[in-house]
Amino acid sequence: MQSSHAAVHVSALFDEPNLIADAGLLPLVALAERAGLPGLAAQVRIEAADNSGGAHPAAKVMSLLGAMCSGADSIDDADRLRHGAMDRAFAGIRAPSTLGTFLRSFTHGHNRQLHRVHREFLARLATHAPLLPGAGQLMFIDIDPTHRRVYGRAKQGAEHGRLKGQRTLHPIVATLSTPLARPVIGAVRLRRGKAADVRGAKSFVAQALAIAKEAGGTGIRMVRADSKFYTADVAAACHRAGAYFSLTTGMNPSIAPAIGRIAEDAWVPIRYPEAFVDPDTGEMVSDAEVAETEYTAFTGRTKAEQVTARLIVRRVRRLNPQEVTGQGELFDSWRYHPVFTNSPFGMLQAELHHRQHAVVEQVIADGKSSALAHLPSGNFQANAAWLTLWAMSHNLLRAAGALASAFHAKATTATLRAHLIHVPARLARTARIKLTAHLPANWPWQSAYHDLFEAVHHSPSTP
Repeated sequence: MQSSHAAVHVSALFDEPNLIADAGLLPLVALAERAGLPGLAAQVRIEAADNSGGAHPAAKVMSLLGAMCSGADSIDDADRLRHGAMDRAFAGIRAPSTLGTFLRSFTHGHNRQLHRVHREFLARLATHAPLLPGAGQLMFIDIDPTHRRVYGRAKQGAEHGRLKGQRTLHPIVATLSTPLARPVIGAVRLRRGKAADVRGAKSFVAQALAIAKEAGGTGIRMVRADSKFYTADVAAACHRAGAYFSLTTGMNPSIAPAIGRIAEDAWVPIRYPEAFVDPDTGEMVSDAEVAETEYTAFTGRTKAEQVTARLIVRRVRRLNPQEVTGQGELFDSWRYHPVFTNSPFGMLQAELHHRQHAVVEQVIADGKSSALAHLPSGNFQANAAWLTLWAMSHNLLRAAGALASAFHAKATTATLRAHLIHVPARLARTARIKLTAHLPANWPWQSAYHDLFEAVHHSPSTP
């Protein structure tokens, strides 16, 4: 690519009133409206705000979602909605200052209301788009915390936590997925930077499982998490909700003897068609051995709180074992990765399911490259509302991708923005009632955009 030789002089003028930069918002906002989001958002009552920050919550929630779906990672970025012909394509767009006031008006109770809007919106999206195909047979609920570094001494809740030398806030995320679908976000919660990873896990897991059921998870529901959530409370929350669990245990004084009791001929060799990264060493692993044994966990708790289930162990041979000939110990030549689970599936299938827990990290990475690049306010509750709104925008983009094409149903949110949202258009109005968006000729993904547009604007509404 090079500059055009035909143009001797090039100039740039911001003077075209009929253009919009993000024509993908046309079907996206229509999809949110079809799923009833404005009506749900109107239920957020912030009546005690002295500055009228809680007025017209539906318009403000829709403005924030539109900005996030366009790639906004700060409140000021919402100004990208106020350009060209956007005021002709959409009504009720709010200024960034108004949206900031709205977010700072939130309290813990208002955030509970907003999260309720989020979970109902997800359930409705699942009926308007093939968001979670196969959810009636098998759904995975993946739990994972993350840290977001923040700056500024006045940032509420920011503390030095697990990341040495960095002040962070500490979100926890629960995603919902199936073997056929990329994950959507079920539950989110913002915690102080110093909060333990497992803090509030019992209620959070129960909430995530309830959301999973509302979103169509009526079959087998499997909670997957790493060793930070290997607790009796998490197992009990799964049992009460009628769900299964698959929890990394890590090595501890009771796990090691249990592994040692596994007979050598019980280990099943397995070769993975796609190599994965060993969490202990960072090496790529394609060969391993798997075995299982019965194990009773949480023996330090009361008898009623102890859980007997399967201990599935994957072992990987060390590349450079440091052992003296004739004096090898059990763990000198192998690295062991135990998983405590009551999965109803066979050993190899259950082990494969657990390794796929890493899909939750893809969602968190998506967030960190978009709206979660910052937690933009100094107010803790405003940031908690921002986190929930990010979850709603993520799910809305996933629903749009599912309606667009099979490729976009599994694409990252960054790809969805590049292909479907950041499409420039010139708006033309005819007969005062018909608005036509003239899009670029030969747009590579025009077929997917057209399918999304038709599904939202011209197909009959799904009840």
